[in-house]
Amino acid sequence: MKTGKIKQMILCVLSGALCSIQILECYPLVPAYFVALYMEEVKTGWLFATTYAGMLLFMPITAVVKYSVILVVTVGIVKLVQWATDGCPAYLIGMMTALATMIVSFCGGLLEWRNQPIWQAVLLEGVFVLGAVILLSRAVHMIMEWKWELPHTEMKLPKQESRLRGYAESFEGLSKVFYHMSEKKTGYSAEEYGRFQNELTGKICMNCDSCAICWEKPNAPIYDILPRLIASVMENGSVEEEQQEELKHYCVKSKDMVQEAVRVFERASLNRAWYNRLLENRQTIAEQLDAMAYVMQDCAKEEILLDQKEKGKLLAIRYHAKESGITIEQLHLFESADGHLKLVVQMRSRRGGCISLKPFIAMLGQVLERNMRGAADTKIFISKETVEYTFLEDTRYRSVQGIARQKKDGAYISGDNFSILQMENGNFMLGLSDGMGSGSTACKESELVLDLVERFLEAGFSMETAIRMMNSAMVLKGEEDLFSTVDLCNIDLYSGKASFFKIGAAASFIKRGNEVSCFSSHSLPVGVGNNPEIERQEMMLQNGDFVVMVTDGVLEYLHVPKPEETLKEMIESIDSRHPGILVKKIMERVLLFTGGRVQDDMTILAACIWEK
Repeated sequence: MKTGKIKQMILCVLSGALCSIQILECYPLVPAYFVALYMEEVKTGWLFATTYAGMLLFMPITAVVKYSVILVVTVGIVKLVQWATDGCPAYLIGMMTALATMIVSFCGGLLEWRNQPIWQAVLLEGVFVLGAVILLSRAVHMIMEWKWELPHTEMKLPKQESRLRGYAESFEGLSKVFYHMSEKKTGYSAEEYGRFQNELTGKICMNCDSCAICWEKPNAPIYDILPRLIASVMENGSVEEEQQEELKHYCVKSKDMVQEAVRVFERASLNRAWYNRLLENRQTIAEQLDAMAYVMQDCAKEEILLDQKEKGKLLAIRYHAKESGITIEQLHLFESADGHLKLVVQMRSRRGGCISLKPFIAMLGQVLERNMRGAADTKIFISKETVEYTFLEDTRYRSVQGIARQKKDGAYISGDNFSILQMENGNFMLGLSDGMGSGSTACKESELVLDLVERFLEAGFSMETAIRMMNSAMVLKGEEDLFSTVDLCNIDLYSGKASFFKIGAAASFIKRGNEVSCFSSHSLPVGVGNNPEIERQEMMLQNGDFVVMVTDGVLEYLHVPKPEETLKEMIESIDSRHPGILVKKIMERVLLFTGGRVQDDMTILAACIWEK
């Protein structure tokens, strides 16, 4: 027999035993305990059978009649409340049960002319029933929900963590092998020089009738001239005229020798270029393996399971959910590495109706003593079907954004693209990318850059790793003269920490009140090489701070000696608390400097953070 059925049977038997407890010629524990069990939805047949058996054994017939009426009335009240509100709050049922007890006690006593009840006793019985219903309902719920955990179940997370760490170490070792294999060769070794010489002499000298004369003596001049000729070709790509004249005195096929040396060099250069390209691909693979190792290490930092430590809070959540008409089938509380809570709940409505999720989230905040929020794409209603919901600790700040854009004069589409990404871990990313040139080609290039960054971030990569992975993909794409700038700002909405990542991007600005600070960059765009120079700067934001990011088209055509300082003064002079209005006014003042002309794509992106 299952543990739940055993608990129900024991509690039902206890219901009959409580009928023997008399307080001032009353039995207030009978309706209170009966209602507590009935709200917990124990077996109704067992409950009625044991309760009435106890009443017939231990109570006088008048009391049996009285409390039988009270129980029937109470069951009707519970059914009515559940039908009207979907939930069944203990305090409300307690009040109704107490009121029914007082009315039945008073009206029933009026029929006995000799022993009419004292109104004070009736009132005290009602108050006792009210308090007993609230306390007993909580106690019964705790007994029904209490589960005994086996010790070995808590060992699953460490085992999974060690396996992930082992995988991460394997990927790191593999990436080191690829890094070692991807070391480029800058010059030619002595062995390669010897191979070039053998190839050259094997094709020209072996078919020459004078070969034996030229190479007969160990100290023949050709032994000294030919290596210098090959070295000149390898260094300069051609043979100097002096060396050609010198070679004519000792070689009858000097012209063929020079031409063949150039052809050998061209083949060697082509092979070297392909070999270096292969090494670059190996380095890209090594970076991707490193990124995978990072993700596995991050996953190995498994969230701490708090089910045992916070069992009391989880029981309270189940109890309040039951009062609201919600059945929780599974409930797990986790704590992330940075100390933020996550609650995973599988639940459904008890009566089959739709229940709003908002009161449930408010209840979670009260029990857990943290502000909570639903994860992205969370349903706003709880239905009769069991659904898994994820709730996260709410962030301290919220963000509002604004965007202003201008296409280059004569262009049909802007080469600039922007990104605004809210992540589940509380990070908020602003991104700008300016594709080289303008038009659809530049637009597709910058769009691809931001799309790759978003995908890598959503997959769990860090910002630096996401940028390097994106750059590797752009390098492997292999299209020449198609480069894009990357300007990213990652804001931790829990702490307000802002991290700026720039690759060939224009300056960014922080506006705090009337003061504006500027961050600039001098690195090359992405796609130029395998190891992009990522310039990173950090700053703690405060309530009401603005982050303003621009593309280079905004700064390049201001036609002033220091465009960053000029734009900084513009931002300082604008008094607005809305990012949309701020970027619009900035764009208007920039166009005043350019005479209304848009010589390059312009994009201004701004965000403001506010405390919730």
